[in-house]
Amino acid sequence: MNTNSLQQHVNEPTRGNNILGLVMTTTDLSINGLEVTDKIGDHQMIDFSLEVQDSNTRTQHKQVLDYKRANFELMKEELGSYNYKVLMNNKNAEECYRILKDKIETATDHHIPRKRIRPTNNPPWF
Repeated sequence: MNTNSLQQHVNEPTRGNNILGLVMTTTDLSINGLEVTDKIGDHQMIDFSLEVQDSNTRTQHKQVLDYKRANFELMKEELGSYNYKVLMNNKNAEECYRILKDKIETATDHHIPRKRIRPTNNPPWF
């Protein structure tokens, strides 16, 4: 959930010994007075209040990758120029992952330009 900046607020069981009730927010939202209360069937209800900010605050533009203007051929060439066998020799899986991730991020910075966009209130998966 941290990948999408979501926070789960229910920390106690809502059905038997399982946490099936989900209250997720972005980290900048505040949940107050969350309680797991009476049962409805075999599930327990979740009662809470949500604190929201005034929507008139000035929005900041954010930068995202502009894939339409990317040069994937040069990116492929750059990524293909490394001798991964030598780079990853005698490395464990975590170290190999970091090396590969670093190479991909570097190639991305070199070959995929960024553009500024206005943020929306939609979650990142929409």
